[in-house]
Amino acid sequence: MRAMIMAAGLGTRLRPLTGLVSKPMVPVANRPVLEHILHLVRRYGIRDVIINLHYFPHAITSHLGDGSGMDMNIEYSFEEELLGTAGGVKNNEWFLGEDTFLVMSGDALTDVDLEALISTHRRTGAIATLALKEVEDPSHYGVVVLDDSGRVTGFQEKPPREQALSRLCNSGIYVFEPEIFQHIPAESFYDFGNQVLPGLLEDDLPFYAHVIPTFWSDIGSLTEYKQGNFHALDQDVGLHTSGVERDGVALGARTYVDPSVKIVPPVMIGKDCWVEEDVVLRGPLVVGDNCVLDRGCLLERTIVWSAVYVGRGSCLTDSVVARTSRVGDQAVLTGSVVGERVCIADGATLENKHIQPREDVGA
Repeated sequence: MRAMIMAAGLGTRLRPLTGLVSKPMVPVANRPVLEHILHLVRRYGIRDVIINLHYFPHAITSHLGDGSGMDMNIEYSFEEELLGTAGGVKNNEWFLGEDTFLVMSGDALTDVDLEALISTHRRTGAIATLALKEVEDPSHYGVVVLDDSGRVTGFQEKPPREQALSRLCNSGIYVFEPEIFQHIPAESFYDFGNQVLPGLLEDDLPFYAHVIPTFWSDIGSLTEYKQGNFHALDQDVGLHTSGVERDGVALGARTYVDPSVKIVPPVMIGKDCWVEEDVVLRGPLVVGDNCVLDRGCLLERTIVWSAVYVGRGSCLTDSVVARTSRVGDQAVLTGSVVGERVCIADGATLENKHIQPREDVGA
């Protein structure tokens, strides 16, 4: 079986984190979420994958290459103009071929059992099978309605909570038969949720759903992104991670932590980091590779990407700092999100601020 990973979106709701990188490349537990998806696909024996690209494509191609480092064959499809979920798949009909294939969203955090999903698809003999997840509040999602056999009978797009006919949301994970290409026009913007699947209903073509009992989360917003990282630390979702974990603290290779540092788990620190004396780290907390946490700083409920410097006596709480940024001495960040290549001046105070990439922020 072959798979397509949809990675062409703009990630506007994750800005400023996506100001210089595409959403599938934002890190969760110190790996791009796209890499987690590829490890999941590979775990179930799928090696041939195509990824569609649009926004900052080089960040993806330079990181993954041809896939040989993951024992996979990865092809790419660049969309000069976005084609939508279905249009992007139609554009890669040449690769997906004449057999059953898998489609996955490139920005979801999940450990879905793909074998069970594919088994459901083969049992029903349907043209399409949707992976669904039950959520507490369906008003943020595309809702799917089923009959007692699991056959899809209707859709609602982000209905008010009290009007939702179901709490099962579309996860953006599908198994299709190649006949689906007959229902997607070529070289056009076309969407599965709004056009293809409702069209199948209108034509009375049966298709079914598989409810995911394991973890799934859309990391499309800043709140969901932070929660996804914290779920990973709590091991609510099974991910491929690196580093040595002990008593809720995971340390990457060649990372130095001064003996005076106080750590309250869960905490993950990447490789080649330097954590100076009297630093306080209170989880849930993720620190990327090649970071320096200078003397006496405090980090709590925060996510720090790679190559970040946090100055002496600084305090970061409920914040996210993207790669290659610098937080000056005695700076205070609370509930703030800092884009890439930002310089926060000594003594600056930021509360609930979103700082765009490449900005200099004064005291």
